[in-house]
Amino acid sequence: MPRFKLTLEYDGAPFVGWQRQENGLSVQEALEGAIFAMTGERATAHGAGRTDAGVHALGQVAHVDLMREWDAFRLGEGLNAHLVAYPIAILAAEAAGADFDARHSACARHYLYRIVNRRAPLTLDLGRAWRFKPRLDAEAMHEAARALLGRHDFSTFRDAQCQAKSPIRTLDRLDVRRHGDEVLFETSALSFLHRQVRSMVGSLVDVGSGRSSSADLKAALIAADRSRCGQVAPACGLYLARVDYSPLP
Repeated sequence: MPRFKLTLEYDGAPFVGWQRQENGLSVQEALEGAIFAMTGERATAHGAGRTDAGVHALGQVAHVDLMREWDAFRLGEGLNAHLVAYPIAILAAEAAGADFDARHSACARHYLYRIVNRRAPLTLDLGRAWRFKPRLDAEAMHEAARALLGRHDFSTFRDAQCQAKSPIRTLDRLDVRRHGDEVLFETSALSFLHRQVRSMVGSLVDVGSGRSSSADLKAALIAADRSRCGQVAPACGLYLARVDYSPLP
């Protein structure tokens, strides 16, 4: 049974998230509908990350098993034709080995969070960034973020409905930088807890706006207590930027 690796970009605003749900249209459902329209097969698309409602992707990865062989380029082009009604694009389609799994074969996931730090309302970035009006101190947030790097119990930044077996995660990167009116958060790990990135960003914004300190953030992490988390950043600013895989031997 041929397996294909699909790299996707999408605007998460119209969707209930990546995963199929009963309360609305998901990215997974739209993609599987396009696969059926093109191939006539009811195939399941397995994603590398289960992005929440309103979360976007610049480089989501999925794998799908089909009954017959397809030229990968033709498959990608055909799926894009059937996805034209949705803000979803197949950036690349590749043949993959039977041992490739979009979720379990990943060795790193990279997320981007965008804040537009200005008083004026958003126009072009409406629904694609968090507008935060008070001036943020990006350097203070970057310095505070260093306390979150490494292997920790991230219960403070874990959503109450998270289904992960353990709150222990290793955070490899969390950089904060300003680019004009934008404040960008870039973070990387093998895996993240449910809403971990948005929880960390929201707590860092509390530091950047002067509502809490770097010491408060570190104490909140050590407490491993969800009630110590600051605000949770809205979904509209979060992007699954890239998923890394080890090169094939």
